[in-house]
Amino acid sequence: MKKVALITGASGGIGSAVAKKLASEGYFLYLHFHQNEKNIDQLINQLSEKTDCMKVNADLSVRDGVRKLISQLNHKVDLLILNSGKSYFGLMTDMSEEEVQQMVQLQITSPYMLAKEMIPSMVNKKAGNIIVISSIWGMVKGGQNSFVKALAKELAPSRIRVNAIAPGAVETDMLQSFTNEDLINLAEEIPLGRIGQPDEVADAAVFLASDKASYITGQVLSVNGGWQT
Repeated sequence: MKKVALITGASGGIGSAVAKKLASEGYFLYLHFHQNEKNIDQLINQLSEKTDCMKVNADLSVRDGVRKLISQLNHKVDLLILNSGKSYFGLMTDMSEEEVQQMVQLQITSPYMLAKEMIPSMVNKKAGNIIVISSIWGMVKGGQNSFVKALAKELAPSRIRVNAIAPGAVETDMLQSFTNEDLINLAEEIPLGRIGQPDEVADAAVFLASDKASYITGQVLSVNGGWQT
């Protein structure tokens, strides 16, 4: 029987790259999106020869988003990839109350509640894997990484591993607001001298999901070319 993976934010650059890698590994895929259904449909078309996929739609920046997503699942999930997020460039003091609430809901509360829904079936099987694609932005990064470390300790006796990947600057739509000059200057700040690719983050996710990482849990793997924010 195929293992089942749920990828939130699968319409984005990193999410779709992870989906392609996991399809090659034989996973059945639930591909979550909020607004970009066109990207999801194109992704499913690309993966149709490799595996079966199902798209699920929900807005995880609102309180009932997790409930809506869960209602669309017909299989128990073996691998949960928590990848939903959006970029915010600016000072915290410039954010509106609504923007703060949406960011916390999307990147902390909804991932927590989604994991909470997935965990019982994983505990019953004594197997499972949760991977958080963490943020490089300090406001939510600390919350996500603390969540990973605490949950990893709680679930380790049930043979469920929990890890995070902390990407640096990656060539996705989140950098759309950067000018060419901004991108050149950013690349110069990175010790490896370039911006990362979604596939490089996806490779790390596939590794953490595999038996090759069977003794790794509670860790935050930086994929950043040596760049520290």
